[in-house]
Amino acid sequence: MKVSVKKGNLADYDCEAVIAGHFEDEKKLTGDAEVLDKRCGGLLSRLLKDGDFEGKLFQTSVLYTDTFIKSKRIVFIGMGKRKDFDLETLRGVFSKAAQKVRDLHLKNFAASLDFGTLDLKEDNMAESAVEGVLLGLYRFTPYKTKAADKTPEVREFTLIAENPKAAKTSKAAAKRAETISAAVYLARDLVSAPANEMTPTIIANRARKMAETRPIDIKVFDERQMKRLGMNALLGVARGSAEPAKFIIMNYAGGRKAEKPIIFVGKGITFDSGGISIKPSANMDEMKSDMAGGAAVIGAMQALADLTIPLNVVGIVPATENLPGGKAYKPGDILKSLSGTTIEVKNTDAEGRLILADALSYAGRYKPEAIIDLATLTGACIIALGDHLIGMLGTDDTLKGMVKEAADMTGDYVWELPLWQDYDEMLKSDVADVQNVGGRAAGTITAGLFLEKFVGDYPWVHLDIAGPALLAKEKPYIPKGASGVGVRLLVQFLRNRAGKADA
Repeated sequence: MKVSVKKGNLADYDCEAVIAGHFEDEKKLTGDAEVLDKRCGGLLSRLLKDGDFEGKLFQTSVLYTDTFIKSKRIVFIGMGKRKDFDLETLRGVFSKAAQKVRDLHLKNFAASLDFGTLDLKEDNMAESAVEGVLLGLYRFTPYKTKAADKTPEVREFTLIAENPKAAKTSKAAAKRAETISAAVYLARDLVSAPANEMTPTIIANRARKMAETRPIDIKVFDERQMKRLGMNALLGVARGSAEPAKFIIMNYAGGRKAEKPIIFVGKGITFDSGGISIKPSANMDEMKSDMAGGAAVIGAMQALADLTIPLNVVGIVPATENLPGGKAYKPGDILKSLSGTTIEVKNTDAEGRLILADALSYAGRYKPEAIIDLATLTGACIIALGDHLIGMLGTDDTLKGMVKEAADMTGDYVWELPLWQDYDEMLKSDVADVQNVGGRAAGTITAGLFLEKFVGDYPWVHLDIAGPALLAKEKPYIPKGASGVGVRLLVQFLRNRAGKADA
């Protein structure tokens, strides 16, 4: 979809629909809604007066302007209470408005950011508005073959700014939003693809394709190279599958040569049956999403390169399937990881932490500034935090604070859980250095404690995205299914970090 920013007046813009918003706790219209109302003979205020529109969040009405203005329609949308209005609400409002435009089978629409007085910066509002539109209109349809399943897409969205300065600011912000949204689209596409068409080899090839047109140096280790390095935890998980494992390394050198890199590590289990400790068949199809952490890292690498963020960043994705088979690893097996630590396998369905163990150990070879990993790691995190929160654990308070700051800005919200060292006893093995599960209690915390053993002394944050990676019910700008969670968080983290470095 084409996104444009133009200087002018919304009431004078010629398009199929314009967006007007109203806060539910206010009796009078404000901003461009007030202007549109006056030009249209009181259409909007009459709707309020008659009680047919209250302005409750995401409430929507369509009014026909009868040639009062150039646009044929006004999509009137509720913005909730002004005191509760923030960038996340703004994303949702623009998403719902865009979806209404699509439902009407319209090709184009326009909006402004004039909603009366708001304590929000114009560039942040413009970026959030465009993100809301683009992310809200995402659909995964490559396997739909019937025309009835393919509603026509909206072709153009125009953001109207009052003056040249505002137009310039909004134009730059809109471009950033397009870049970041394209990266989220990539992550959503990778997660949405069926496992037979998103194998470790295919995800590695998609990463290569992304990198080849950008200043990203990419290497993909095959199983022979991983064996030579000693990545036996990752290769142990891979043994049950006929699909060969891949270890993807994406290196973006945007900062000074001497600067230590920030490492992103994403779990890349392209299908997880649970292995010998097999999962129940119900909903096993959703386990194609067990590579959502890896998808987020690939998407974030695309965005940071396109935004030319001045930092050195390395993205690492260990990719494999976890299947039962004659060669599959078994409960009771002992694997010697890349770090030399031996791991007793108590449950083959706790495979994500095994492949991450080798990936985190490899990350230490860069002597990084910080390490952040993302993984659909534990069902326990869903039980604790539900579908809309990311579980965060880590060793460095400053790094955790920066991750939370980025999360609050993007709506990829995190909630910290403790790396409670007393629970480390639960990971002790009688026959190896450590076992890969600690029992049902505190499952997310013991998984974090397991990963910590392979991080070394570097600042580290672990993000358990098991809940929000694949949604059973849509949110305002996130469809049912793959959410692309983590991409915007990682990119915002880097933007904030680069900004503080320049300050």
